Amino acid sequence: MTVERSAERIRLLDMLRGFAIFGTLGTNIWLFAHLGDLNRVFTSGTPWWASAGDFLQTLVLFFASGKFLGMLTILFGVGMELKYRQAMRRGAPWPGAYLWVCLFLFLEGFLHFTLVMEYDILMSYAVTATIVAVIMRGGDRRVNRALKGLGGVYAGLMLTLFALEAWLKASGANLSFGDMRDVAALYRNGSWPEQVAYRLSHFALLRIEAVFVIPLNIILFLLGIRLMRAGAFAPDERGRRIRRRMLRIGFGLGVPLNLLLFIPEGGFELSVRYLFAPVLSLGYMALIARLFEGREHLKVWRYIEATGKMALSCYVLQNLLGSVLFYGWGLGWGERLGIPAVIGVWLAVCLFEAVLACWWIGRMKLGPMEWLRKSVLRLVAAR
Repeated sequence: MTVERSAERIRLLDMLRGFAIFGTLGTNIWLFAHLGDLNRVFTSGTPWWASAGDFLQTLVLFFASGKFLGMLTILFGVGMELKYRQAMRRGAPWPGAYLWVCLFLFLEGFLHFTLVMEYDILMSYAVTATIVAVIMRGGDRRVNRALKGLGGVYAGLMLTLFALEAWLKASGANLSFGDMRDVAALYRNGSWPEQVAYRLSHFALLRIEAVFVIPLNIILFLLGIRLMRAGAFAPDERGRRIRRRMLRIGFGLGVPLNLLLFIPEGGFELSVRYLFAPVLSLGYMALIARLFEGREHLKVWRYIEATGKMALSCYVLQNLLGSVLFYGWGLGWGERLGIPAVIGVWLAVCLFEAVLACWWIGRMKLGPMEWLRKSVLRLVAAR
């Protein structure tokens, strides 16, 4: 496997980002299709054995929910390491100007949350990146200590939550996200300004998850940094050895744990999404690298790579398309399509943005959102 660099870009990393963007929509598409009703998205709703469609939805969530988001989060940490190396080569202070990147990302996330989708991840990434940038300043030793210490505490807390979920399920408790019919009605019948007003007026409530996942984000950012420093994405034997270990751990441990999604009547969604899913993310990354290795000439990689190069633009675009397709102020497909049709829409959106990204990158060096960020940051740095 060759590593092609252009302005310090690594093809495999762009490839992984592309897959992560497609897979993240594999979870978000159900939020759009079910008009924000979390009880319809996760397995605490209709049992997966109730119909072939429900089985298909659970199967897609088994492969996608939390796994590709975990991959995207790890890759953000990899990107931070590349920015850190760039700063060191230039003799620039760290985090220094990178804090402007974090601020701009936060503002992008706020606009995305307000105007497009309440389950935005960018604001959480911005806060996480600020924290991790400070940790990185302490060198390898601080990174390793933070990863082990925070990772141990977080795993302990989540295993406690897992035990609580198991106890509640054994006691016959009916776990749900509460009555979300009003939310579904808003996205079915409400106008776009009304939906914007709802997100702003319920800002604290709707941002609970974004705050809750910050510890996990820190761990995965640091894991990405460690993987990059260990040479996990290098084309040499050392890199392949690390990826083989990632493959064994990711699938050997991750698959059985994520099969908890198929437990009758659900109940383990939180543990799977916030603890077990990132384990499988490692396996996905290693598997994609193995598929890419020795097959770089295949044309399909160009489309995935282009999506990865403009990951931010594609992330916002796919959520904007989801809003237009499913919400009442758009085409109003929410709760009107069968589950196979929703899967078809997901694949069609992925294909559309892959083709669009390949066309765009063939003419421009950056995606529109990436260009806007770079332009603004250049103006800030010039002052």
